[in-house]
Amino acid sequence: MAGNLQLLLVNGDLEKSQILSNYLAESTGFNIIVAHSGTAAVGMLKQLRIHCVISDIYLEGVDGWRLARMVRSGIFNCSADIPFIVVSSTWCKRIAEKTAREFDIDHLLPFEQYPRLKALLAQPPAIHRELRKDRVLAIEDTAETAHLVQRILHQRFEVDIASEGVSGLALWREKKHPIVLLDVMLPGMSGPEVMEQILAENPAQTIVIMTAHGTMDLAESLVLRGAADFISKPFQANQLRKVCEIAAHREDFMVSNEQFAETVARLKESKDALESLAHEHRNILDNLTTGVLELDSQGRIVFVNHAWLQMTGTTESSSLQSVFTNVVYIDPLSSTHEIQHALARIIAKPSERFRLEFKIKDKFNEAIWVEARFTGMQRKGQELSIFVAIDDISARRRAEQRLEHLAMHDTLTGLHNRYFFDNELMRVAAFSRHSQIKYGLLYIDLNHFKAINDTQGHQKGDIVLKNVADKLQQRMTETESLFRIGGDEFILLLSDTDAQKADAIAHDICKLIEKEPYQFDDQVFKVSCCIGISLIDGSLEKPQDYLQRADIALYVAKRYGPGGVHLHTEQDQESDDVRLSMHWLYTVRHAIERDDMVLYYQPVYHIPSGTIAYYEALVRLVIDDKLVYPGEFISALERFQEASLLDKHVISKAIKTLADNPRLPKLAINLSAQAFQNEQLVPLIAEKLAEYSVDPARVIFELTESASLTNLSATQCMVKTLTEMGCAFSIDDFGTGFSTFSYLKSFPAETVKIDGSFVKELKNSEIDRALVRSIRDVAWTLGKMTVAEFVEDQETLDLLKEFKVEYAQGYFLGKPAPIEALDI
Repeated sequence: MAGNLQLLLVNGDLEKSQILSNYLAESTGFNIIVAHSGTAAVGMLKQLRIHCVISDIYLEGVDGWRLARMVRSGIFNCSADIPFIVVSSTWCKRIAEKTAREFDIDHLLPFEQYPRLKALLAQPPAIHRELRKDRVLAIEDTAETAHLVQRILHQRFEVDIASEGVSGLALWREKKHPIVLLDVMLPGMSGPEVMEQILAENPAQTIVIMTAHGTMDLAESLVLRGAADFISKPFQANQLRKVCEIAAHREDFMVSNEQFAETVARLKESKDALESLAHEHRNILDNLTTGVLELDSQGRIVFVNHAWLQMTGTTESSSLQSVFTNVVYIDPLSSTHEIQHALARIIAKPSERFRLEFKIKDKFNEAIWVEARFTGMQRKGQELSIFVAIDDISARRRAEQRLEHLAMHDTLTGLHNRYFFDNELMRVAAFSRHSQIKYGLLYIDLNHFKAINDTQGHQKGDIVLKNVADKLQQRMTETESLFRIGGDEFILLLSDTDAQKADAIAHDICKLIEKEPYQFDDQVFKVSCCIGISLIDGSLEKPQDYLQRADIALYVAKRYGPGGVHLHTEQDQESDDVRLSMHWLYTVRHAIERDDMVLYYQPVYHIPSGTIAYYEALVRLVIDDKLVYPGEFISALERFQEASLLDKHVISKAIKTLADNPRLPKLAINLSAQAFQNEQLVPLIAEKLAEYSVDPARVIFELTESASLTNLSATQCMVKTLTEMGCAFSIDDFGTGFSTFSYLKSFPAETVKIDGSFVKELKNSEIDRALVRSIRDVAWTLGKMTVAEFVEDQETLDLLKEFKVEYAQGYFLGKPAPIEALDI
């Protein structure tokens, strides 16, 4: 650059201004114009065509930073992109560099390095920028998360990515990134191992831990071992930006502290230089929003900045020489023990660093939540100093408390929720084990609540739940705790109680809930409850087993009807029955998941012709390579209203068998009583018939007489629909339901299966012969055929043939067998 180009030199120090002006005139060829204040520089920039600006930071009127922003805004006669170089008389290198980046300065030099100006001004304009974005290294093995970090931070930072620990460590060693974002769980070398190696090489390195919720404890331990901060995944963009910005400021602060110490050591022989430097640093520290304190080795405050005074409302004179721990606000959540420990460790080992959260007092003795970072600094030949950087985190703490309340409470009733209950159960179970104090666990379940939700809507249901919660809270004592753990389920914990007291309280609760009905429009609903009780006595290893006992007791209580109460005991046969049923329920579910359920097929013979008419599908479980028969588990499924789960699995498997074995004539499939309450069953049957291209005429559904009588209208509706699809129906176990023969008239079944209890003794009992003959005759009159089961010998078969019973089934004719064993 030379010729008629004009360079504006702005410096308020006449001596330094002269030195710079002479050097620039001799070495660059620019036409040098000098301004001794920021105000004067503004006037010249408005009037003259300036091609380059060299300025100090501290100027009268307009400082160097603001002057740069005005140039970049394009309001002057010059181009907004002209080179702008800062040559500062006094400065803190790190903070000055950061400010320079933010104010778009091209180059930044201390005054002592002004001879570099010749080379800088000789560069082409296109490459004159030397100040770049802060660099960040993200060590993250999940590609999606790494891409998200890159996208969020790229405008503010230069981001490098490493997918595992070894390559990340190598990249850090190559580029020395000021900030490292480190995932805890990495393949190969783990996050903690990477951090240990980085901090071994650079104890001041800023590392931000990225962690999932389940590894929060590990993240906290890594912070105690030297990490600067942590952020939980998944994170939002503003959270990541804020954490990285804080990390950048921390890096700036830590580096500037080191630079400050180095500069103090270098210039301590010069009193004037030391005072000037202290003044400059005081200006910098007073402009920070972070409170900065210096403590001596006795923990007394020897320096405070303006942010600390604003935060606490105190004066500098009242703060200096006071003991730092005296400003700590003492309450159950905040004490001085951790602070005293941190100070003692730093005194013993100055390289130690600590980050703590606690409360301090303001001038009105009110508490302020703060985050404090403690750093030791040992100057040569001087006493150890401890620097404390303090940020007000009261707003964050309030937000955390609100979130914690939401996490621990049910939003509808305001009661503690299931998450809180699980933690409380662990606590009281452990306490009971050590103290021998017993607790009562009352598991409360509302009856008829679903009817309100279904007919009146969830808004009315919510009114009932809140009212019940209010009733329970109003009768509580100080030794009781109430929780809502599910839709209409509540838990009451009783402290220091026994079985008799718990039982009495449970009966009182049942009466309280039943006391007042609920009226919505013209309908009145009476809400009641059942309660299962278990005693927490320290005898069980797993706290959740106490809840399971209460849950089992609740099932027993429901048998007693509304207001039922049952206490679980070791000698409790009813609870044992429920527990066994629950065992079978889980076993069947597991068998279905693993496809450990098989079908056996028993032939049904047409008696007149002596040929097989069809087969009946019979379900078996395979447990430890042994067959388990339906009598073991069907009743358990029915007790818990889970029989339809078995229905769906058997139907799917049976229809597939028909598809895989086209020579199989027909197949009878048993349905449970609950099948007719399952609205998904008919669509499932239609779907499977279509999926496997099976003729519906090859399917016969069997349902027991007692099951169909349970809900006759629903049964008739389903039978009608499936009959229209082409399926056939048979009434199983006819004669056991104490129904009249008129029942057969209203039920569209093609066959009636005579219950085996009448067939077994057919050859020995005149009564059984009369009953079987009657059933066959009535069925024949109504146009239905009969099937006799449990045929065990030829004599019984001959009698059935004599009575003109059409079909027979039993071990004499053929035992159930797997499909592979059938002769088809």
